[in-house]
Amino acid sequence: MTARDQILAALPDIEARGADGSFSPQDVVDELRRRRSNLGESTIRTHVVSRMCANAPDTHARTYDDLPHVSDGRYRRG
Repeated sequence: MTARDQILAALPDIEARGADGSFSPQDVVDELRRRRSNLGESTIRTHVVSRMCANAPDTHARTYDDLPHVSDGRYRRG
């Protein structure tokens, strides 16, 4: 399972805990740790804030429009 796959699989549980469905990169790190993911914290954060962020600059060879940045440090599935 790729890093993106692991993050996407964790999002329903993360979103359910928030009042508005948004989440921080730390929320994703915490959930993947709870799930005993083998991903490093920096890999998770890079995916959330850059590779999977819909409105981040394209700084990677492959990016996805999965997670719009909705406010300071908060993301939501798009």
